[in-house]
Parts: sequence; structure tokens; C-alpha cells
Amino acid sequence: MRFERTDSFKADCRRLSPRERAFFKEAVRLFGDGRDTVADTRGPGARPYSLLLKSIAGARAVFEMTWIFAGSDGRATWEWCTVEAEGHRHPSVRWRRMGDHAIFGDP
Repeated sequence: MRFERTDSFKADCRRLSPRERAFFKEAVRLFGDGRDTVADTRGPGARPYSLLLKSIAGARAVFEMTWIFAGSDGRATWEWCTVEAEGHRHPSVRWRRMGDHAIFGDP
């Protein structure tokens, strides 16, 4: 799966802790593979959590992904797009915002 990132997303990413970025990278890997779980790395007995993917009310064609359910509030917004590469059009994901619940003010 191909991805592109908005400038807002890139700025949001710089504000995350290394732990939050690691969780997001794992969630994106699973998202791109079509899987629906992300591992909780808190220690022995940790279990996978389902990725929550849903549309955002009032933001047409924008979706949210929640990947951290305990502790910090890891969320990202995204939309489907098409990217031109090597003379072909490819369905892709455009990451719009990343952070906590506050990103929904401007998804």
C-alpha cells in the first residue's frame, strides 16, 4: 500500500514520543497488511488490541484510526487518494493528522 503525508501530519508526528511513534509504525504496518490488531508492548501477558477504523462524523470521506487504547490516546486521520507513480495511478492513503483526540478539531 502506498502512503502520502500532509504537512500537518508531519508536524504532528514530530510532537509524538518515541513510544507513540513506535506504536503508530506498527499500526500502519498492520493496517497496510489488512490486519486488525496491534501488539501491546507493556510486558509479559500483554495482548493485541484491535485497530479501530471508522469514518469521522461531519468530515466527508475522512476516517480515523485509533491504535492505542490504554494510557495515551493514539489516533490518526486519513483519506483515500490516488498517487501517480511510474506512469500508473495507485490507490493510496493520505495521512492527514496524528496525535490525541484534539486532532478532531481539524481532522
